[in-house]
Amino acid sequence: MAKVLIPLAEGCEELEAVTIIDLLRRAGVEVVSAGLRAGTVKASRGVQLVPDATLDAVLHDDYDMVVLPGGMPGAANLKQDDRIVDLLKNMAAAGKYTAAICAAPMVLAEAGVLEGKQATSYPGFLDGRTGIALSTAAVVRDGKVLTSRGPGTAMDFALALVETLAGAAKRQEVETALVRP
Repeated sequence: MAKVLIPLAEGCEELEAVTIIDLLRRAGVEVVSAGLRAGTVKASRGVQLVPDATLDAVLHDDYDMVVLPGGMPGAANLKQDDRIVDLLKNMAAAGKYTAAICAAPMVLAEAGVLEGKQATSYPGFLDGRTGIALSTAAVVRDGKVLTSRGPGTAMDFALALVETLAGAAKRQEVETALVRP
């Protein structure tokens, strides 16, 4: 079974965080949500999220993928955390998956993960960065990197993560149970 780390920073986009966690767990993926510090995480719209653990407690476990929810100032808080940037560099160097949605692809860019890749983000967050082929697609996968646009694409993004980690049949099973049009 695949294992995924989802770091939760103050000001993250709750719709993205909860959708990603929920759909991955529906697919049988082991998900660890980790707060950058101890305690609840106040998301961008005031929703209080309770992480499974602190980042320090789970940082050195083995993961198949790290997924960054966006939102502001959540994505900025992730970008300013050296543990997150180093983790992304290490995951990429090990040939493992990194993923981000909304404003969070800027954290992947900060870690050098998007260099030479096609990616998407919330409008404006990757503008002016060289070495990245910007797309306006809802979800972009380039090798071991997945990116997405924002809250409105969270379900498509989470389903793409399910397919990447558990296969097309599992994605179809999860999507069918959601009764999507």
